[in-house]
Amino acid sequence: MLFSCVRHELLFFCLAASTMMLADAQPVVHSAPTPDSVLEEDRLAAFAEAAGEWGVGPEAVIEKAYRACFRTYFLGGKVLTLRMPFAQNNERSELAETSLEVLGGGKAYPLAIWESVDSLLATEDFKLYLAALSDGRKKGLSFDLEKRSWSIVLDRFYIERMESGDYPGLPNRPFVLVSGRGGTVPDIYNYIYCIGRLGMDCSGFVWFSLKTLATAGGLDLDKALLRATGAPRKEQASLYAGTRFFDPRNKAVREIKDEVGALLPGDVILFRAEDGEPLHSAIIQSIDFVEGKIRYLQSTDEALRDERGVHESFILFDPSHPEASLRDPGLIWMQRREAAFSGEILSAYSDDGERYRAVIGGGGTVVRVRVLEKIVARLSASR
Repeated sequence: MLFSCVRHELLFFCLAASTMMLADAQPVVHSAPTPDSVLEEDRLAAFAEAAGEWGVGPEAVIEKAYRACFRTYFLGGKVLTLRMPFAQNNERSELAETSLEVLGGGKAYPLAIWESVDSLLATEDFKLYLAALSDGRKKGLSFDLEKRSWSIVLDRFYIERMESGDYPGLPNRPFVLVSGRGGTVPDIYNYIYCIGRLGMDCSGFVWFSLKTLATAGGLDLDKALLRATGAPRKEQASLYAGTRFFDPRNKAVREIKDEVGALLPGDVILFRAEDGEPLHSAIIQSIDFVEGKIRYLQSTDEALRDERGVHESFILFDPSHPEASLRDPGLIWMQRREAAFSGEILSAYSDDGERYRAVIGGGGTVVRVRVLEKIVARLSASR
């Protein structure tokens, strides 16, 4: 059977405290368990127990939002845990003849996106796609974002071009090589992104995380920041809360010192464009002053193949120097940055640290949403 959705709905990601359980958690469904899938279930169950380390503080709430961005499926005989893809309106439209819009403009909430993914992966076209990935032949796959279609390329000329580093694709027509030995997580990502045009952009994920944090504190973030986002009355503020919302010039946020000791869960890391405008945002989930590790979460496709989309990233620091700035070259930013598809033009920065410390554009900064400060303090006190 090519497709049978395993509806974990993040059961394996449940938090230790029952108050932190996702409301839409559902039991696992197996039509025909296999030894491999049983082993995977054991692994995921162990992971769920480990999740208890976050307790009931703001770290746990942000973790809840993060884990809503994963879902496990049984595809082509494999148990695959998929992460929410990165998707942004018209991200690859420079050569396209039509707009390349995504569901909710990249701001839709995970549950709605996963429902669309479920429908997409149940189509006959996806079954054909899985079959092409499993026919034993090395091949190229050409995607067309405008037509939401894909095609097989067996011409050795294109395959050899790809293998030699000469990329034959275009922004709106990505080209990838596959082994023919079965679908992988990156293969499924490619289909969901290129054919479904589904996912969350960076600010969409950050806003969802902040909204989850606000809800835990009894605050409707959409309502509280409707005017600050410039959204019309009765509209959803998150649809208008792009990364520019977190610009320090916005009175709804305040810039804080980017010293390690001053950071809190829920703070937003901004990376700037060359013109100084905020270009990318990520959210701090935790700061470990014993191990010397900052864990921040983000949605981007400029990452390793298995990490494209919503993923965790780390900054390592010396616990004896909490006064160190994120700009300090002594801090180690672990997140590498790569092109979204192999062969495309690489980022100018090899890792997030280079990007944050960049002189051009003024570098990065950290901001805090004002209406969430008391909530973070109250949740922190409850740990």
